Amino acid sequence: MATHKCFCDTGLLFENCCGLYLQQNQKAPSALALMRSRYSAYATHNADYLLETTYISERKYYSKADILKWATANKWQKLEILSLTENTVEFKAYFLDTNQKPQTHYEFSTFKFENDAWFYVDGKFE
Repeated sequence: MATHKCFCDTGLLFENCCGLYLQQNQKAPSALALMRSRYSAYATHNADYLLETTYISERKYYSKADILKWATANKWQKLEILSLTENTVEFKAYFLDTNQKPQTHYEFSTFKFENDAWFYVDGKFE
């Protein structure tokens, strides 16, 4: 496997960062780590991980096909963390859409810790 910097902009190698959660089945140790790994999952088109890390009661609102379509339609450029608490992360994700136009996705995400794992619950968008 080629070593490259992680998609989530920590500056670490993917295998030492989000790769631990996406490929090694480790649990993200914090809401921030989970949020970063979910961004990397979009960048690597890992819809299974995105569904698995969504809080169980919220999963019915998502489909793997839709997640994969959104992940693959866009070219993920960079992640910017704006603020965080123990269970929230405010961020901007920058991407190029299908027309190669720069777009910004703003979200204030809420996470929940249950059964020794962090899960994405929902997000407020602008």
